[in-house]
Amino acid sequence: MVVSEANRIVSSQHLVSPKSPELSEFEFGMIIAWHAFARWMMRCMTAAGVKDMTPIDVLVLHHVAHRDLEKRLADICFVLNVEDTHVVSYSLRKLAGLGLVQSARQGKESFFSVTEKGREICLAYRDVREACLMPGFTGSAEDNARIGELAQLLRTLSGRYDQAARAASTS
Repeated sequence: MVVSEANRIVSSQHLVSPKSPELSEFEFGMIIAWHAFARWMMRCMTAAGVKDMTPIDVLVLHHVAHRDLEKRLADICFVLNVEDTHVVSYSLRKLAGLGLVQSARQGKESFFSVTEKGREICLAYRDVREACLMPGFTGSAEDNARIGELAQLLRTLSGRYDQAARAASTS
């Protein structure tokens, strides 16, 4: 199926490249998806019992809770692909102030872990997610395979965008 230029759904028509007009459609989809996902994370966290958390706060909390292992600031930034360590550092201080994470010094480094209260909030978030988000998914092998393929494509494209960002910063 060929889609005419007039039927493309893009946020910035002036950026559409003849090499891949679909990339502009993808970018618009990412913009909409990111905002929907960010809104979801904040509202899910509110429903789980913690108000006024930003998307990065939610992501940091869940990563610190991941596998119940202590994490360094640099590792959290790396996994979440956040260049500005001060953004994650601010989030960690906010989460610590809420009693959701704690830090321990080991030599010159701080290691962060989730508190019992933080673990309870993460589990409450999981319960809200299960109740509100998951009913919209079939759980079929076919649908899960498609979601897995999409996740792989997103990781691949994020690498291309990161590479392009590095190239742009040296231009």
